[in-house]
Amino acid sequence: MDELDTAILGELQRDGRQTNRELAERIGIAASTCLERVRSLRGDGVIEGFHAEVNLDAIGRPVQALIHVRLHPKIREAVEGFRDYVAALPETLAVFVVSGGDDFIIQVAVRDTTHLRDFVLDHVARHRNIADVRTSLVYDHIRKTSVEVLPPARAARPRTGRKSR
Repeated sequence: MDELDTAILGELQRDGRQTNRELAERIGIAASTCLERVRSLRGDGVIEGFHAEVNLDAIGRPVQALIHVRLHPKIREAVEGFRDYVAALPETLAVFVVSGGDDFIIQVAVRDTTHLRDFVLDHVARHRNIADVRTSLVYDHIRKTSVEVLPPARAARPRTGRKSR
């Protein structure tokens, strides 16, 4: 990743629908160079795809919640099975497998609080490996639509061998 790749990523995240020619003009490089770089970024797995951002209110799913789940037993089959099960449900936006007090945090978008209650009771709480479920309504959600490329970490300085007093 160099400055040119970073500029390409920034522009594509700002507008993923622009043509290669437009992208090259914005960055100030030849269209052939731009196309080669984008293909390389896709081939290297840096760019995984291009997506439409959907307004959840506009599709009738204005209520978001975070559902915290603990499983029992905490074995690979239970974790992977629940993860795959809940990820496939249409209400699910994201599934986070986490450490700490919870095993999962599930982000969902639903029609209303009745739909949320039914989702938790009918799809989450009744799963055979559930030990505990807690639900938090989301009042406000700010989601970044672009990710900045961080500069590489600097190598740690070697110690001089001096002792502190």
